[in-house]
Amino acid sequence: MAQESATSDATIEERLSHAETDVVELTADLIRIDTSNFGASDETVGEIVAAEYVAERLREVGLEPELFHTTSGRRAGVTVRIPGADPHAPALLLHGHLDVVPAIAADWSHEPFGGEVSDGFVWGRGAVDMKDMDAMIIAVIRSWARHRVAPRRDIVVLFLPDEEAGSKHGAHWLVDNRPEIFDGVTQAVGEVGGFSITIRDDLRLYPIQTAEKGIRWLTLRAAGQAGHGSMINPDNAVSTIAAAVARIGGHPWPRRRTPTTDRFLRELAQAWGVDANLDEPGELLEKLGTLGFLVGATLQNTANPTMLSAGYKHNVIPGEAFAGVDGRVLPGFEDEFEATIRELVGEGIEIIPENSDIALEAPLEGPLIDHMASALRANDPGAHPAPYMISGGTDAKAFARLGIECYGFSPLLMPPDLDYWRLFHGVDERVPVEGLRFGVRVLDQFLRDC
Repeated sequence: MAQESATSDATIEERLSHAETDVVELTADLIRIDTSNFGASDETVGEIVAAEYVAERLREVGLEPELFHTTSGRRAGVTVRIPGADPHAPALLLHGHLDVVPAIAADWSHEPFGGEVSDGFVWGRGAVDMKDMDAMIIAVIRSWARHRVAPRRDIVVLFLPDEEAGSKHGAHWLVDNRPEIFDGVTQAVGEVGGFSITIRDDLRLYPIQTAEKGIRWLTLRAAGQAGHGSMINPDNAVSTIAAAVARIGGHPWPRRRTPTTDRFLRELAQAWGVDANLDEPGELLEKLGTLGFLVGATLQNTANPTMLSAGYKHNVIPGEAFAGVDGRVLPGFEDEFEATIRELVGEGIEIIPENSDIALEAPLEGPLIDHMASALRANDPGAHPAPYMISGGTDAKAFARLGIECYGFSPLLMPPDLDYWRLFHGVDERVPVEGLRFGVRVLDQFLRDC
């Protein structure tokens, strides 16, 4: 490949115009492939169909992707390495997941797997999580292949299964079994960041994900004395588990500050022209709407009871009872979480870890962040990038185990009145066509230069 600096502005504009058209079709096509992730169930069958589609779109332009299988013939992904102009530069990992959460069609105004383009949006499950980013990546690297464009450094591209169920059959498997794919990689870019939040007509905040909370999914088991429901029973497993659940659900976790959240709150305060009270940020969070709930959850550890199970008949006291807890931990405050949960649960209840994964926090400054900011501002003069943390988890947790610095940057220009965060796993998930076109231009510039 030859670097694009040798081509004319007209050629660059033509290339990007084709990529903008390409990305809309690719997004719609990917949505039409039902990649609902039902975990290890036999119903999870669409990922390999999507992987085959992606591989074929890349082969069309002369690339040589590898379609790989992970834990079974049904769980599959795609990888391709794009050579950079500087062979001595460390490589960048660019990743997206192909699976989506299930959708109930009766709840939607548009068929969730129809990929319909209507009213300026592409509608369907995965439109923002994250087949839009998958399509942007494909559109950009297809345009590079057609026009012999090389990025500055090698880019390892990955399209993965199983992110929506914890990445056991995807990113984690790949890290454990195919480490050669990541040779030379020092940084990674995936979801969730780079979307616009309109402050005013000439100012839009673009959160860039630099951190995410860790996962602690727990099952609590209480054992007691089984017996007849009409009898006095001071050793009732249901009462014991219910009391523990109430303590956990009602616990006021203390606020804890990390570099990412401190920086994000300061950037928010600057954007809105208010005082940055980092200890009492309620006024700032209210301005963010739904995103404020997410940011609020990154200011403390959390533990939410989510499941209860006990007994089989009204008049029988069961001998054991169970509860499920979804715990999320801030980077640096993992030990505090473990100790607090043990204290809240109390004696006589077994804590069974079900799913545990790391919290992570990448550097808030550096050339990679600078290139993201430059690409945003070049395409939106009102762009104001800021680092932030998400309360959930992504495939980045697997890649961080290899020492890779992980970021979320899926650039989208969103309409001011569209509640971006309600679209994630929500009904009538959709992505604006103009947002996709904007994202292609930003991603193209960022990836070529970074």
